[in-house]
Amino acid sequence: MSDGQVAVLGECVADGFVTGSARGELTLRVLPGGSPANTAVALSRLGTPTRFLGRLSHDSFGALFRAHLNASGVDLTGCVSAAEPSTLAVATLDESGQAAYSFYAEGSADWQWSTAELTAERAGDVSCLHTGSIALVHAPGADRIEELLARIAARATVSIDPNVRAGFVDLAVYRERMLRWCALADIVKLSDDDLEAIHPGEEAERACDTWHAAGARLVVVTRGPEGALVSLDGERVTVPAPVVTVVDTVGAGDSFTAALLHRLRSHGLLGGRLDTLDLDRAGDAAAFAARVAALTCSVPGADPPWARDLTGDGSPRARLP
Repeated sequence: MSDGQVAVLGECVADGFVTGSARGELTLRVLPGGSPANTAVALSRLGTPTRFLGRLSHDSFGALFRAHLNASGVDLTGCVSAAEPSTLAVATLDESGQAAYSFYAEGSADWQWSTAELTAERAGDVSCLHTGSIALVHAPGADRIEELLARIAARATVSIDPNVRAGFVDLAVYRERMLRWCALADIVKLSDDDLEAIHPGEEAERACDTWHAAGARLVVVTRGPEGALVSLDGERVTVPAPVVTVVDTVGAGDSFTAALLHRLRSHGLLGGRLDTLDLDRAGDAAAFAARVAALTCSVPGADPPWARDLTGDGSPRARLP
């Protein structure tokens, strides 16, 4: 198995949070976000060498993204400097800290991948390529991403998080493509909300079996405070979620994905088809991921923990009460 970088492919999004309203004006606090970018930041902070593949605009949001990713130690040499504007998402938080987003993304940089830009050479010598979210479903770049996954699967583990955005992309697109993604992926991680959007009313175990049959070896379904379901070739275990005072859930799922990949890499399991992975180690990786996600929920915005925030066994050192 390879101990090379983990590459994360996808979008950076400027997350705007309303902080005030007065005299006919609305005040936004803008933070760097986007599910793939959040995942790359969380991976790098945990200590995994991480390469981000994105199209970063020359605008002020693009400068914010570069500074944020650089500060977390993410390798940006695989990025494209783009003339198009950045994507903006305005978040509304409910009483439980869950975020709903309104997207402003017409003609933005993230989705404009060309075949010439998105090459295996740009990904580099990586042990794993993770992607998902809007970049995987938004034309014209979505097809280019699937083409890259097919090319790189022969030498790297492929991980996908659909991260469904029903307000931005028609759910039919996810339903149409999900089995195709599972045929490309070794790891599929999604939330129970994603599951309900793609397979409404279906039990998680049955959906997992469908995705295993399509090709995905490891499927993890996160369930918020109820933990996560881990399914490896149909063998299953449930891991608990730590009790935490939730500030908001922004970026928690991305932190879970990053921590799952980080833990699998630390066991030397990335770089192939997960042939030596067993259910015990899959459960261990998911339990570690749940602890990292809980730490992210304990602070505002997508601000995942650093390795120094965890003890040697992955238990929280800080942030949790």
